[in-house]
This record gives sequence, C-alpha cells and structure tokens, in this order.
Amino acid sequence: MSPPNNGDMTDASELAAFAALLADRTRAAMCLALLDGRAWTAGELATHAGVARSTATGHLDRLIGGGLLVEARQGRHRYVRLADPSVAGLLEDISARLEPVTPPARGLRAATADAALRRGRTCYDHLAGRLGVAVTDALTGAGLLDQAGGFAVTGDGVTWLIDRLGVAPAQLKAGRRPLARACLDWTERRPHLGGLAGARVCETFLTRGWVNRIGSGRAVRVTPSGRSALRELLGLTDLD
Repeated sequence: MSPPNNGDMTDASELAAFAALLADRTRAAMCLALLDGRAWTAGELATHAGVARSTATGHLDRLIGGGLLVEARQGRHRYVRLADPSVAGLLEDISARLEPVTPPARGLRAATADAALRRGRTCYDHLAGRLGVAVTDALTGAGLLDQAGGFAVTGDGVTWLIDRLGVAPAQLKAGRRPLARACLDWTERRPHLGGLAGARVCETFLTRGWVNRIGSGRAVRVTPSGRSALRELLGLTDLD
C-alpha cells in the first residue's frame, strides 16, 4: 500500500481541527441553541451553557474562527448566530446520527420542554419534529414534493407555494442554497423539508400565526387557525 500523499494528510488535519470545534460540550450546547435561527448575545449563550462569560467568549472566538458562527456588534452587545443554513443542516444531520440514549430521570419541566421540541420546533429557519415531518409527508402525498426523485419541489409544488402560500417567485430562486433539501430529523429519524422552500413554509406559518413559538426556545405549537389552515391546504388533521 502506498503511503498517503501530503494533500491527504492536510485534508485529514483540517477535518480533525474542524471536528474539534464541536468536540466540547459547551461549544456544542451553544451551537444547538443557535438552531433557533436567531442571534444571541454572548451573555445569553454563557447562561444557557452554564459557564462564565469570559469562558463563553473564548469558545465563541473558536467557533467564529472556525466558520461555524458569525458575529455582529450593536452598541456594547456582541451578537452571534450560525454562519449560514448549511451549518444548521450539518448540526441536525450529526444529531440525527447519534444513537438514542435513555434519558436520566428529570423533573416535569424538563420533560415537558423535551416533549414540546419533539412535537414541533424550528431547525434554523424551517420546521422540524413531528410537525415538520408531517408537513413534509403531506406535501409529498399531494404531489408537491418528490422524495423519490431526489427530494425536489415539483412544478405543482412551486405553484402551490406561490398561489396558496403567497410566496414571491423571487424568494424561490435557488442560488447557493437549494430549493429543497432533505434534512434528517434527529427526533423522528426521517427527513423533513429544508432549503429555500422549507424556509418559506416556516416563515409563512409563523407570519400568519398558524404556528407560534413556545417561550424563547425552538419549540413551536400549531394554533387553532393553523389547524384549520393545514387541514384546508394539506389535509392535515393529526397534529398532536
């Protein structure tokens, strides 16, 4: 067997360095928190991760330097968010590939929060959990999404997004980001709709009040008006 060339070793070193960014519980917790698609302050992330602000700053500098996060400053506040939707997809894909573990005994509050995340949540800017998968399956069943042919929005699907959801055609023009992407759901272990189409669906549901956020986290719930709309648009009835 011939020895690896220098290019292989360089790639391996870079991959190992990149993987090390998430090989720390504090940094991983920060990245997962940012899957809600919003910008957080360094202080908020420090509190969330249970570390001192000075410790959080060092971790955030590494994540920003490694390209997973970007920052913006507003006054005396430093805000950070995920660098782009591909980072969110990477985090969700990694989470979905972890072996399920039996959670330790927890209080009612923690168990309720976990159940809410599994029922419905945002994955950066699209819907996930049972709600996200149910919407994806309904779109597929209606011929608006083709999962068998490479996970693509069909012609009827594009028309549906424009005519039924009111999405502007310009908002569906794929650039670097694909129109549709299969995002493996880490709780359902099945794909939900990501990409531009997934973002537009989620944005419309939130803007029209069909889905509301629960508190300040990622969990969302379908509202009464949302139940009616989803029943009419996609024939969805079982949303519990």
